[in-house]
Amino acid sequence: MELIPARTIVIKTKRPAAWFGTDFNMNIYRGCSHGCIYCDSRSACYGDTAFDTIKVKKNALEVIRNDLSKARKGGVVATGAMSDSYNPLERELLLTRNALQLIHAYRFGVAIATKSTLITRDADILQDVTRDAPVIVKVTITTADDELSRKIEPGAPSSSERFGVIKALAEQGIYCGVLMMPLLPFINDTRKNVVELVRLAKDAGASFVYPAFGMTLRQGNREYYYEQLDELFPDLRDKYTLRYGTRYNCSSPKAKTLWNAFTKECANLDLPYDMKNITHRYKTPYESQLKLF
Repeated sequence: MELIPARTIVIKTKRPAAWFGTDFNMNIYRGCSHGCIYCDSRSACYGDTAFDTIKVKKNALEVIRNDLSKARKGGVVATGAMSDSYNPLERELLLTRNALQLIHAYRFGVAIATKSTLITRDADILQDVTRDAPVIVKVTITTADDELSRKIEPGAPSSSERFGVIKALAEQGIYCGVLMMPLLPFINDTRKNVVELVRLAKDAGASFVYPAFGMTLRQGNREYYYEQLDELFPDLRDKYTLRYGTRYNCSSPKAKTLWNAFTKECANLDLPYDMKNITHRYKTPYESQLKLF
């Protein structure tokens, strides 16, 4: 296990409203073992040349405690943006679990993005946090097809297992939903997949679905993704290079059609999908508490 130095871990965000109203970002780990072929965190700009190896920030809990104690104002701490906080090392290290306890002790809220079933272990702490501050859990699910999920996310739990996570958390009163992203052009960007994901989310008890109809590609990530396409979908590289070149944002050619199908199904099932509405729903009950800090 590689330890990496960190002077600070809980970092103030520049634009809280931009991503589910979160005020801080927290990454205890670097790297990820999910092996998702599309992960933007592989991009060269992040400087992680061994992304598939999970690294741990040295003295993480001490640093987090110091960061929280020095914060002039409370808010919601996001985790899971650059690496999954519930990786295999977390089962024994318990760093994410202990960090959640610190977040609760300092009366901050928390926003977690994950693909891991391990998060259900910490449902008790999330319930504790919920009594005083906002909590939102975003489970990333990109396809309703378990076989396809094993191809494009080989180290992550299957899609059906992730829907099971949502069901387990929702039954314990935790506000959670689906990050339906990325929808990879020519792979999982189909109307059937989008509609089925929304229906499965509703059946699992999700409180929302937030989509992105496309993906991002930049240096480092692009080369890795194309290598994986050559192995898994050998007829697609030319389609990508012809359509997108070296673009960063690669929207699905079907984005408009998919959006119409998605919003129609969400409306039929009364399932929120707008970030402003989602943020309002999980934060509003705590507005008076948040103003105290």
